[in-house]
Formats: sequence, structure tokens, C-alpha cells
Amino acid sequence: MGVEEKLAVLDHIYRVYEGFIAEYETACRKGCARCCTRNVTLTTLEAYALSVRLVDEGRADFFEKLRGAIDLPRFIPRVTTNALAEICIRGEDPPEEASDPDWGACPFLEEGECPVYAVRPYGCRCMVSALRCDDTGFAEMDPFIVTVNNVVLQYLEHVDRDGYSGNLTDLLLFFASADNRRRYRAGSLGPPPEGLIRNRPIRALMVPPRHRQKMLSFIESLQKVPSNLP
Repeated sequence: MGVEEKLAVLDHIYRVYEGFIAEYETACRKGCARCCTRNVTLTTLEAYALSVRLVDEGRADFFEKLRGAIDLPRFIPRVTTNALAEICIRGEDPPEEASDPDWGACPFLEEGECPVYAVRPYGCRCMVSALRCDDTGFAEMDPFIVTVNNVVLQYLEHVDRDGYSGNLTDLLLFFASADNRRRYRAGSLGPPPEGLIRNRPIRALMVPPRHRQKMLSFIESLQKVPSNLP
């Protein structure tokens, strides 16, 4: 699957999720940025889409913002979502991973608003809450939404299984390089550089027994990829 096809699938996945989450009443509104931390992770596919938009719009200054935050603490994943599923299947314990929302806000935030909202990664889209996080200090999320979120993360990684996953800062700085964008388009990425991890295909979906029946229609929607892909 070429990059243009992957981007079309990415848009399809986003639309399916937006249709799903619209059925729930959430407290998320413009200017609500409690969840917009520097701990957001994403795939190379999502980072590529975002980096191309920044380049096309002449917003190289965003890359400089990220470079200015490179020494600040942030969540750097050690395993991908699909790798975690494999660990669970084997009955093993996942590795310890450090993450703290108090490490600070996303470097992109401007006066509490996201200037790249239209192309924000799924890690941002799936952070929803029934109650205002400013009031509670945490997100109040329906357990079924958590299951759906995990499955979508698995699908995104599967579509981009020849790529990497990592922190938003690290992956966008990777794609600040025109050569890295070219290599991604050509499907010629080598081993992941330090701080990034290789994606994996789906071996098993992380769906608890109580949600399996309810998940069927959502998974069917995910798999109805448009036939008019580029």
C-alpha cells in the first residue's frame, strides 16, 4: 500500500471514529486543553500527514518550537499498542513506562488552542471526557470508549506497520527532514532511530469479553475502506 492509499485509509478511520464518538455527550470544547500535554504519541503515517501540512503552509516555525522543547521531559513509548497486545497474549508483564501530565503542555498550544487541530493525530482525537477535566483533574471515559480507542490505535499501527511510533515531538522532528519524508514516501525507512519504535501488525485485538459483541459493528465500519482509494 502506497502512502496516498495509507493517507486515504487514515482519513477513513478518522471519519469512522468521529461518527462513533458523536453518539456520546462529551465535555470537550474549544479552549479546553487540559489533556494537551507533551506526552502525545502517534505513528509515522500521522506524523507524515501533519508534517506535510506544516511544510505546505510554510509553517516551518512549528518545527523550531519542537526543537526548543526537545530537552524537556515527555513520554517516550517502549512498546507499541500491537506489541502490547502480543505481550498480553503471552501472559507477560509489559515494561514500565514513565509518563506524567505535569511534564507540561503540548509545544503547539497557542493560548489554549491547537493551531493544527484539523490534522491532529488520533492520540488527541481519542482523548474525550464526559466531565470537564479542569473540574475533576482527570478524564471521565466510558469503558467501551477505551476499548474502541485501543482497537483504533491497533488498526492505525497495522496500516503503518512498516513505519514507526513515538512521541509527537520526536516523530515530527524526524519528518522535519525532507530526506526522511522522501524515504517514507518511497517505503524505504530503515531501522528506527533512537527514541522511536518499529510498528507491528495486528496479531489479536484487545477487546474484553464484555465488549466483543458490541464491537462487531464498529470493526465492520473500520474495515469498509472506500473502494475509490488513490
